[in-house]
Amino acid sequence: MLAPSLAISAQDVTIPHHIKSFSQAKRLLPKVYKGHRETFYCGCGYDKHKNVRPGQCGYEPRKNAKRGGRIEWEHIVPAHAFGHTRPCWREKLCETKKGKLYKGRRCCAKIDPVFEAMESDLHNLVPAVGELNGDRSNRSFGMVAGEPRVYGACDFEIDWDTDRVEPRPEVQGDVARAYFYMNATYGLPISKKQRRLFQVWMSQDPVDDWERERNRRIEKIQGNANPFVK
Repeated sequence: MLAPSLAISAQDVTIPHHIKSFSQAKRLLPKVYKGHRETFYCGCGYDKHKNVRPGQCGYEPRKNAKRGGRIEWEHIVPAHAFGHTRPCWREKLCETKKGKLYKGRRCCAKIDPVFEAMESDLHNLVPAVGELNGDRSNRSFGMVAGEPRVYGACDFEIDWDTDRVEPRPEVQGDVARAYFYMNATYGLPISKKQRRLFQVWMSQDPVDDWERERNRRIEKIQGNANPFVK
């Protein structure tokens, strides 16, 4: 059973941490992954300079070898999912120094404290091969029929027709727990269909020792834990 707190609405959000920006979050994340430099989707190692070691995981670039050579910090719940309904995303509420009005993610990060908190929340950020981060974009997670492989041995599938992404089984529970955390903390909507899938993923991929340690490290840095990681 999921905690009753999953019913929190966006209007009742209390910002749970004091990380000021996504840029600050990216500077803090190496502390979280110290001693465990492994990409989320492929399980590739990477060095302190963020260079991917594809020989350890069998990853092969689909198209963008340059971007595939480095890690990027990926939002498990994409920024579009928690930002596109916010006024700053839909309306031109921000202004450049030259007087040009704009909207979208950059605007929200500038004027919306709740969006800023969601964008910089360490519980929702993981290291990913850059190419996969780009290909995933804001696509939803789900099951992909046929298990097509276009990244070598990396078990990461995209259905380009339905815009669904299926991560490897070893992190499907991690994905689910991140979504439920964002729902409980910030009121992120989750459809009934996706909720059922995530409950199955959590059952099939229970919390492991690294996920607990990651949660402990983030709580120490950020001040709050993911209650679904036990």
